[in-house]
Amino acid sequence: MELKEYINPLLRWWWLILLATVVAGAFSFIAVSQEPPTYRSSATLMIGRAMSDPNPDYFDLTLSQTLASTYADIATREPVRQATMEALGLTWLPTYSVRAVPNTQLLEIIVTDVDPVRTQAVANELSGQLIRQSPVNQEDNLNRQGFINQQLDDLESKIQETQEEIDARQKELANLISARQIADVQGQIGALQTKLDTLQYNYVSLLNNSPQGALNSLMVIEPAPLPLSPVGPNVFLTVIMACFFAAVIALGVVYLLNLLDNTIKSPEEVKKISGLAVLAGIPNIEGEPYSEKLITVNDPRSPTSEAYRSLRTGLQFSVIDLPRHTAVMVTSPRPSDGKTITAANLAVVLAQAGNKVLLLDADLRRPSLHKLFELSNRSGLTDIYHSLSVHTHADSIDESVELYTKTTRIEGLSIITSGPLPPNPSELLGSKFSKLLLELLKIHFDYIVIDTPPTLVVTDSIVLSTKVDGVLVIIDANKTPKNQFKECIDALREVNATLLGVVVNRLTIQTGGYASYRRYYYYRHSYGKEYGYHNQGSHSSSNGHWTAGLRSLFRRDSRSGKGEVEASDQETLEQSQ
Repeated sequence: MELKEYINPLLRWWWLILLATVVAGAFSFIAVSQEPPTYRSSATLMIGRAMSDPNPDYFDLTLSQTLASTYADIATREPVRQATMEALGLTWLPTYSVRAVPNTQLLEIIVTDVDPVRTQAVANELSGQLIRQSPVNQEDNLNRQGFINQQLDDLESKIQETQEEIDARQKELANLISARQIADVQGQIGALQTKLDTLQYNYVSLLNNSPQGALNSLMVIEPAPLPLSPVGPNVFLTVIMACFFAAVIALGVVYLLNLLDNTIKSPEEVKKISGLAVLAGIPNIEGEPYSEKLITVNDPRSPTSEAYRSLRTGLQFSVIDLPRHTAVMVTSPRPSDGKTITAANLAVVLAQAGNKVLLLDADLRRPSLHKLFELSNRSGLTDIYHSLSVHTHADSIDESVELYTKTTRIEGLSIITSGPLPPNPSELLGSKFSKLLLELLKIHFDYIVIDTPPTLVVTDSIVLSTKVDGVLVIIDANKTPKNQFKECIDALREVNATLLGVVVNRLTIQTGGYASYRRYYYYRHSYGKEYGYHNQGSHSSSNGHWTAGLRSLFRRDSRSGKGEVEASDQETLEQSQ
């Protein structure tokens, strides 16, 4: 995928991402601003006496770390919580966490609350309750610990006395000469040394069961202080995080929508699917009545009218190798793509350029050109087919065509409406009379623009496409599915229809992938007045001028009697020719 394929969804849905970010930021700011300030206090405890031992071994350190994790879990249990609430006279406890500091014998209790005094009290009381949970501080062991402490004191005195006796005997031994006396003193020293070893062993055993030497014991090394400043809520960080996550979620939604969207979104996709060029992009025409859709007549200075003139230029370049008199069929993959509006406005701008143009309504199922031009549809194309089937003389055919051809207020533009709807439109359009009729009409008109039904709905346009000089395919921006567009192109190519190009219809400011067209239209609209483009003269169609009559239109030379042409249109025509 190209980089542009990733950027186009952002350009199309940027408002959704921005809206989600702003809404999330606003709601988070309101929510956080209403929260009270919070305070945090922590107390630190140590497990065992490894730090006070000048020669701790690996076993002592490992056991202390294991005990720290165990006490961290005990601190969150209900007995400790209940004991803490009873001690402080509370019915609930604020949020707190207990963690063993990694690779140490330290245990940290962190309490967060809206009341700084309560925060400190809960942290310190939790520390006290944990200490009471240790074996060294159990109440049933208090008497035993007192006895052990007394025995330790006695052993310390006896060890000291015994050591003094040994020192005295060793001094006495240095002054003796008699072998018997020396042997007696050495025996006494040996007995005293044995007694000293026994006393020291008993002392160590009792010391390991006392608080001074116990590994499974706790002590507070840092009590919880009174917090003076709040730690939350952090309004700025919360709003930034809310905006960030909202933007990420919206971005994901945008790309999901783009992935699920099977419609054509860019000229590159048109080229990739069909191999055809986009001749023009037409902005969406506002207004409900059909008469307001004829924008090239109602507002010839608008950017939309300029877009149709760009289509005219593209069409003229596409048919430059074809004969001077050209029949162009306009169709679309599906209904409501805007083919009829496009055909009508294209015919108008071709006529405004000084061409003799016939607009032919070959949609014999749901005709609507007569509504655009506010004409009667009681007679038309089907009547001509009937005349062709009855009369074969050239003069009779000319009279029949002239009879059912209607004038319009646009000089140079005539129209043949559909007439009464036949029961067999496909057979009628596919008959030999269609080719005969088009050849006859080309004698009198420079361009014949034919509106036909959608290609994928009925076969009428497929049948007629083999009898015209070229086919224009109309698609609706961001609404025509890719598969339907491809089926339409494939169906036309199967019958060897001459495809002139694609027109992207109903562009809007939000339409993705067609930014280049939009920039041109709005540039034209904004700067045209400044440089006098709109003051170079008006189209003859805007004057409400009606043609003198169809008979003179059929008989006069294609170069004579044409109305005044706008300078810019004539210049474009000359360049294309």
